[in-house]
Formats: sequence, C-alpha cells, structure tokens
Amino acid sequence: MSRQLQDAYIVAASRTPIGKSGRGVFRHTRPDDLLVAAIRGAMAQVPGLDPKAIEDAIVGCAMPEGEQGLNVARIGALLAGLPNTVGGVTVNRFCASGLTAVQMAADRIRVGEADVMIAAGAESMSMVPMSGNKPSFNPAIFERDENIGIAYGMGLTAEKVAQQWKVSRERQDEFALQSHLKALKAQQAGEFNDEIVPVEVLDRLPDLATGEVRTSTRTVSLDEGPRPDTSIEGLAKLRAVFAAKGSVTAGNSSQTSDGAGCLIIASEKAVKQFNLQPLARFVSFASKGVAPEIMGIGPIEAIPAALKSAGLSLDAMDWIELNEAFAAQALAVIGSVGLDASKVNPMGGAIALGHPLGATGAIRAATVVHALRRHNLKYGMVTMCVGTGQGAAGIFERV
Repeated sequence: MSRQLQDAYIVAASRTPIGKSGRGVFRHTRPDDLLVAAIRGAMAQVPGLDPKAIEDAIVGCAMPEGEQGLNVARIGALLAGLPNTVGGVTVNRFCASGLTAVQMAADRIRVGEADVMIAAGAESMSMVPMSGNKPSFNPAIFERDENIGIAYGMGLTAEKVAQQWKVSRERQDEFALQSHLKALKAQQAGEFNDEIVPVEVLDRLPDLATGEVRTSTRTVSLDEGPRPDTSIEGLAKLRAVFAAKGSVTAGNSSQTSDGAGCLIIASEKAVKQFNLQPLARFVSFASKGVAPEIMGIGPIEAIPAALKSAGLSLDAMDWIELNEAFAAQALAVIGSVGLDASKVNPMGGAIALGHPLGATGAIRAATVVHALRRHNLKYGMVTMCVGTGQGAAGIFERV
C-alpha cells in the first residue's frame, strides 16, 4: 500500500565560519567541536523546540577517521548537549556528504518515520588530510584501464575536464577572481550573518621569559578564505600544480578547509506543535554517477535529475550554490547545463570561501535557505561534483 509523502521543512540552518586548513584559525580545533558549535547554533534558532523530539542526527563526513571518526555524528550530538535519546549516524558521499545528510534526514520525515531530524556535516582537513591518514587503493584499480580513474587525484580530473570542455586558463583565473570579489562584497554587507555562528578559539602560546604557557580566547565570525589582494595578475603568476602543461592552479581551485554546518528539519506536525517558522521546504534530491576521471562534471547529470524529480524547470531556480571544486569544472557545468551565471554563487564559492569536504553540502544548504528568505526568492539549488565520479543536487523552496 502506497503512502503519500509529507513535506519536510528546514526550520534552522547554521554553520561555523570556514577556516583554512594547515595554518588557519581552526587548525587546533577538533571537527567534533566544530560540529557541536554548528548544532548549538541551529538549536539557538528554534528556542521553542523540545530537543527530546529530535529523532536522529545524520552527519556527513568525507574522511570519517581520526578526530572525526568513531561516529562523529553521535559524539557531536551528545557533546552539543542533545538528549541521550537522539541517535547519530555518519554518512560519506565525499564532497556531497553534507547534502546527502540533508536528503536522508528529509526523507525520514517525508515517509513519516520522524518529525524532527538533525542534518549536518563536519570536516577538519587540518587534522585529517585528503584521502585520510592511510589511503589504501584496491590493487584491481590499477589492473584495468577503465578503473584507473578511481585513483586519479582531484586536480588531475580537473585538468581532464579543462581539456575536454576547452576551459582556458584565463577563464579559470577570471572565475576565481570573481569568487573572491563576490565573497568579500557579501562579507562586507553582512550577508553571511544569518547563517554563521561565531566560534571561540582557544590559543596556547609559550612565554619564553617565564617558561609558562599562556592561554587566550578569540572569536572567529568570518570565513577566512576570501582575499582582498587577489588579482588577475597574481593568479596568472601561479604555476599549474597537477600537470606539467596544465591550467589548474592553487588559485583557481577550492581551498582545503575546516568547518561544519547543521540544519534542523521538521514535519508540518512538529512545525505546528513547537510553533516553528520554516525557512524552506525540501523539494528534491538526485545523485548520478559519471566517469571517475572527469568527476567534476557530475552536476551535469545530477541537476536535470533533481529538476525532473521536483517537476521544475531550470529557469525556476533563483539561487544556485554550485560548489567550486575547481574553476574548470564549475565553468564546464555552467556552460553544459546552461546555468544563468548571475544566479550561480552570488556570494562567492569554494575557491574563495573554502571547501571542508563532507561539511560543504550542509554549509551551502544553510547559505541557500537563508539567501532565499533574505532576498524574497522562491527556489534554490545546491549542487556539487563528487570524488570517484558522482554528482549531487538538492532543491529547496522558500515558504
């Protein structure tokens, strides 16, 4: 017997600032602590919600090991002060992990299995590097040509996309510059204020005169990545880092980053029961596979599938968050799908803001739902490419 789906509403959306990995503001901040900050930030947006009503916490993480292992979802939920009754599960779809967490949480509500869910993402690329601490490829990957793309580094896949879709170095650098300029403009205008929860960072510095360790705290409230000194001339001087005669550089690639995001999703019943104000309705989600060696074009397949599921046209999308893994793949997607460039990343993207892998989907979902409300727009989309050849897209409607 079929059961009619019910609506799932985003009633809160919060994220931490995004820090640069390695030497950035969160280099000593654990990813589970970043997750705690994002959860608490979201909970603060719904003071009338009884935490005991939360069924489960689904958290995306691309490298779920080390400081973000041991089921970071459950640990983060408990450390955030949620009741013991709230479950936790960590999911991994690489760069789309956070968006997949949103989809899975929304689907639990849509089929009537839950009324309130946490959907989040967390990643520290300072503490857990790309590919993890001990990558181990299956030997079969190297035995057959059709599998070798699985082992390609992300930068090499971007080079292949640039070649196949004929995306020049000049266009990539210009796209990167615009990402920084849009992000800086949005920061100056306070456009991120609705979604960002400030995070206190504890610093420990040695006092060489006394031999003691001094501690101090500071509040981080802005994304660290956008650079006011970015210029076309500076970008043009950077060397290609993934291929000898390539066009993909550190300047036109996403920044490796640390951060977390959290959404609270509720049924209509819970919205009424706890007097919640929905930010948006979850509309649809799609994930599609593509050849691993050109993984960057994944959204080309995922976007039409998500639109078809929603019964919407591309023209209906008012705001599109296209994760800028690389300028080459973002430009290839924009051109191939026919996206209106003026609607894509109006506040900058991952090249300027950063890309904390498994957290990015939740972070950009928070950006979309707040932007739709702030600008009185109707439909928004979050989409990204995914390592080993996938694409994902999710659609949200302001209510």
